Amino acid sequence: MRTRRFRTVLATVAALAVVGLAGCGGEDSTGTQPGNANSGVTGDVTVFAAASLTESFTKLGREFEAANPGTTVTYSFAGSSALATQINQGAPADVFASAAPANMKTVTDEGNGDGTPTTFVKNQLVIAVPKGNPGGISGLRDLTEPDVKVALCAEQVPCGAAAKKALDAAGVELTPVTLEQDVKAALSKVKLGEVDAALVYRTDAKSAAADVDGVEFPESAGAINEYPIVVLKNAPNKGAAQAFVEYVLSDPGRAVLTTAGFQAP
Repeated sequence: MRTRRFRTVLATVAALAVVGLAGCGGEDSTGTQPGNANSGVTGDVTVFAAASLTESFTKLGREFEAANPGTTVTYSFAGSSALATQINQGAPADVFASAAPANMKTVTDEGNGDGTPTTFVKNQLVIAVPKGNPGGISGLRDLTEPDVKVALCAEQVPCGAAAKKALDAAGVELTPVTLEQDVKAALSKVKLGEVDAALVYRTDAKSAAADVDGVEFPESAGAINEYPIVVLKNAPNKGAAQAFVEYVLSDPGRAVLTTAGFQAP
């Protein structure tokens, strides 16, 4: 009788051990359920980004969504100065990526950044001309010819501030036929044949390579723009916002940006 009771206890202990092992097998070493790659990052992420980031950030957004099922990235692309103003006026956004530190400072000085912005890329100007460069433009001085129509970004926009710096360095004065509020608008003037040239970022000329050529000029080396990014203080989805910034700074994110023509910071 005693022996039979002892065997029953052993069988019960063994059964409980099997159940315990089966329960442990449902989690990995971090306690995360298998297949849950995003660790709880879900929901909408609204990103305010400089117009020159349109193509690369659109691709980054698709990759981020694929890596984090349940997330949706929505963008507002425009001139950095306009975006900074909108953020300071209370526009709901999670992340701000500026084409220049000055516009980022406008946001952080108002206390609307969460933490210190991180510079993630740099960009450099080229002269965008119609495909084949029919005007034979080779440098900034060619833009001063009376029959050459030029588009520039407005000075409060990062590409406009960089253009002014480059023109001053070259000792060149010119009168543009139009001042645009973002770099894509300036580039479109060349694509539409409304101007003979525009000062735009190297990345923008590359993205429109089917329609324009980018003419390099030496003075652009002294007018390189740094791009900072930050999670915003009042971000509606701060967790996903931080995950997005981390993805931009990751190796896959940097690969997308450098392929687009951006320079490492």
